[in-house]
Amino acid sequence: MPRVSRGAAEVDLDGILVLAKPAGPTSHDIVALVRRLSGVRRVGHGGTLDPFAAGVLPVFIGRATRVVEYHLSDEKAYRAVVAFGARSTTDDLEGELTPGEVDPPTREMVEAALEPLRGTIEQVPPDYSAVRVAGRRAYELARHGKKPELKSRRVEIHELTMTAWDGSDAERPTSTLEIRCSAGTYIRAIARDLGETLGSGAYLVALTRTASGPFTIDKARSVDQLRDAATAGRLRNLLVAPDTGLDAIPRLRLGPDDLGALSRGQVVRVKDASLLDGLADGLLRVVDGGGRLAAMARLEAGRLHPEKVFVGPGA
Repeated sequence: MPRVSRGAAEVDLDGILVLAKPAGPTSHDIVALVRRLSGVRRVGHGGTLDPFAAGVLPVFIGRATRVVEYHLSDEKAYRAVVAFGARSTTDDLEGELTPGEVDPPTREMVEAALEPLRGTIEQVPPDYSAVRVAGRRAYELARHGKKPELKSRRVEIHELTMTAWDGSDAERPTSTLEIRCSAGTYIRAIARDLGETLGSGAYLVALTRTASGPFTIDKARSVDQLRDAATAGRLRNLLVAPDTGLDAIPRLRLGPDDLGALSRGQVVRVKDASLLDGLADGLLRVVDGGGRLAAMARLEAGRLHPEKVFVGPGA
């Protein structure tokens, strides 16, 4: 695909930009920044981070925005710092604080209170969350002094480990937790529930997402790197392939004829049946001769039904 420049910004980009979001901006702010620097309108992210939170934010650009749905169930990993001794209206450091009923806990008490929060648990989202209640966001109701009626949801806490304890402030000791969990888990709710178990109250004071599915913090690019690459017209060099992290979906390499028919939206009976050896019916990643993602298609009884096509007819 030819590279076209609009000033220093590139357009016609397709791929995933793995960014390390700093604390402060919203996830939407980061998307707007990428859109402005790249000159590409089709930009989306792979999972909201609260403004005060930092960490991995996969940003999908161009045609790659069409694979976001395949990452919605990606497992997440976080490093959370939890303060004890008070409750927060927002379950984090930005809310109004109210002291707990009992003295702040010891490290040993917190360690013991972690156990019931591991595994498959029922979790009630925070009042200040984007969950819809009767057509309105929960945080909209909470901001107007109304208690949203939120139902619990089942989440998986695969790992919940304390890695540090700071008791230097006896009134507000803090614990650093490493968490690996299913999509849809609220880390603020883990802090809240931990404080309720102990009676002291607890809330998040810092949060870093260390992994979002296959995308990890050690491979993430900073916002400064993003700006520098855009200024130099080298934003393309920061992108990873649109099907990165979709290894669980089997891959099928097609020849030009079959790929051309698929790109026109036609159901295709693969000419070389041996290509389907070992493939079960279901979703496939279809790639071209160069290994680039060309389509997502569903295999049914030897026929490929296109679901998403990423190349034009004759490509």
